[in-house]
Order: sequence, then C-alpha cells, then structure tokens
Amino acid sequence: MINRLTGSLLEKNPPQVIVDVHGVGYEVDVPMSTFYNLPENGEPITLLTHFVVREDGHFLFGFASEAERTTFRQLLKITGVGTRLALAVLSGMSVDELTQVVARQDVGRLIKVPGIGTKTAERLLLELKGKLLDTKPTSRMAVEDARGDILNALLALGYNDREAGAALKQLPAGITTSDGIRTALKLLSKI
Repeated sequence: MINRLTGSLLEKNPPQVIVDVHGVGYEVDVPMSTFYNLPENGEPITLLTHFVVREDGHFLFGFASEAERTTFRQLLKITGVGTRLALAVLSGMSVDELTQVVARQDVGRLIKVPGIGTKTAERLLLELKGKLLDTKPTSRMAVEDARGDILNALLALGYNDREAGAALKQLPAGITTSDGIRTALKLLSKI
C-alpha cells in the first residue's frame, strides 16, 4: 500500500496532480481543500495517500492532512459513497466544517455539495454521527481551517476560485481568519 508520497509537483489539473518521486510520476486525485494549498510546479510536496484497487484500474488519492485522509476513509465506509463523492464532500467543506455539519445534523449544508441529494445527505449524517469526533483540531488543522474560512469568505464576496486561490498562496503561514481575509482583500484590490 502507498501511504505517502514525497517528491516534486509536476502538474496541476484539478482535481488531479502529478507528483514526481525519483523519476516516477504518480497521478493523484486531491480534494480542492488540498489543491488550493499546493506549491508551484517544480516545488517539493508531500501528500498522505489512499490507494484504491478496482477492476477498472488503480487509483491514488492524496491529502494535505491526516484529518482529511481519515475523513475520506470514513466516508468510503458509508453505503453508496464512492471515491468521487467522498472527494466532492472534502472539496466542498473542511473536515472541521463537516464535523460541525454532522453535529448539527444540517442536511441543507450537505446538499449544497455537488452530487449529494437529500437522501444521501441524511444517510451521511446518520452514519457519520459520532465518528468524526476522533479528528480533534490540532494547531496545523486550525491553520488549514482558517485558510478554508478565508477561501469561503472570498468566494462569498464574489471572487472566483482562481483569484481566491492565488490570494491564499500569498498569505503567510499561521495567519488568523480575520487577518487573512483583510490581507487577501488588499492583495486582490491590487490586481
């Protein structure tokens, strides 16, 4: 099983990336939460992975944090949820936000994720209840959640994914949500 990849980033084509590990290019599908925080092409990268073998092929999924990978694996245990839908859930919200949605049993928030209808959302909420509590926020997760909140705020203000992602890349590590939004808006106003 492939647990982790460390190499250099060759290509980014959402939701896929290609990671060069000592001359071997691995094609990896990543959630958008990971994608927006990727370095530039040619830069070093480390991704935690989940390897899936099916009749129609071998697939590798990559994550920036252990919490994302654990949540992805938890989603795959639910009947009717495949890799594409699990990836869509993690692309549509952070792990912390998903944990809060499950705690509140918020069907309305889940059906905003492409590919999830009311019945699927209800099944997800029922089967995830009490299972995401193991992913307690660490300081690294708090930073990732702040970046997710900043991204969501920029999107809500009308900026597109490309503009918001470009602004996020320019923010310093460990910035708080409010400072990040303020700084990102200043950066975007200069464009």
